[in-house]
Amino acid sequence: MTRRADRIAAALRAAFPTAEVAVADDSHRHAGHAGARPEGETHYSVRVVSPAFAGMNRVARSRAVHAALTAEFEGGMHALALTLRTPEEAAGA
Repeated sequence: MTRRADRIAAALRAAFPTAEVAVADDSHRHAGHAGARPEGETHYSVRVVSPAFAGMNRVARSRAVHAALTAEFEGGMHALALTLRTPEEAAGA
């Protein structure tokens, strides 16, 4: 079975084909918290740098990412920390 982090990265690359995508499993830091499961794979940090975010506010960017990851949320992912930037924002422009 594919690890959830790999599925998240694949889904984000499919939704944002030219994006730079990084996914980290933070589940170990949330053991015992609401939504955490003993086997992990529930809490993630995601960084996506994509030109698709140009002209989108923070809420719209988050909604676009959440839409791409609907299946993962339905399959037990509990929390997602997002860093979503355009290439210009990521470069500090």
